[in-house]
Amino acid sequence: MGSFSIWHWIIVLVIVLLVFGTKRLTSGAKDVGNAVKEFKKGMRDDEKPAQLSDQTKPESSSESQRNDDNVAR
Repeated sequence: MGSFSIWHWIIVLVIVLLVFGTKRLTSGAKDVGNAVKEFKKGMRDDEKPAQLSDQTKPESSSESQRNDDNVAR
């Protein structure tokens, strides 16, 4: 009683197809796919500025003075 056989799932799938129709299910799946793609793109965009800011940190004034002193010698 606790587990469903393949026949139970087939009957449920047929009922869902009859109620919603293939066109509506296809467009819903497409919308979910686009949402996941946009989410992944947003996550990648958030990571890029953090990586760039670590690489292009401006030197503090004391570090730049030390560098200038080393160059002058």
